[in-house]
Amino acid sequence: MSWQIIPLEEVAPTAWRNGGGITRELLAWPTAEDWDWRISVAEVEKNGPFSRYEGVQRWFAVLGGAGVRLTLDGQIRELTSQGEPLCFDGALACNCELIDGPTEDFNLMLKKGHGRARLVRVLGVLDVEVKPGARVAVYAWDEPVTVQVNRKFVTVPPHTLAWRALADGASVRIEATTALWMEMAR
Repeated sequence: MSWQIIPLEEVAPTAWRNGGGITRELLAWPTAEDWDWRISVAEVEKNGPFSRYEGVQRWFAVLGGAGVRLTLDGQIRELTSQGEPLCFDGALACNCELIDGPTEDFNLMLKKGHGRARLVRVLGVLDVEVKPGARVAVYAWDEPVTVQVNRKFVTVPPHTLAWRALADGASVRIEATTALWMEMAR
């Protein structure tokens, strides 16, 4: 399978029920109605609660803006665009407070019992060995990202998700000023 490219600007936004922002769903696998994992970018415009997702493991990363303070299970976590993504149980009550104005944020969600996933921030070079059968993705936000799978290269433009299956596994190198790398596997 070759790389599937999804530019953020080509995905229609969905307004939140609470009026606090919008979400662009970049990818839901295997279908939007019955996904095992889901990748989206949100624009948070005002303070308020996040939607709860029972039975879902959730990763959250700030892409732009000053950042957020998330209150999860009574603990406050401050996240900025320079920090690592936060992984938490989607069933927990989560309140979001904007630090200094709107933010752009990234979400990876995985239904529990539907495999495993990881999300890491790439600042420079990341080399990974991907096991057979995994699906991988990279999100570039400020600058293009170069991904090398074995000896083949792809350049991902800013504000774009690129993903593919790696049936045989692979050695992967990601070179980026700012990017997010994901692996989803059974």
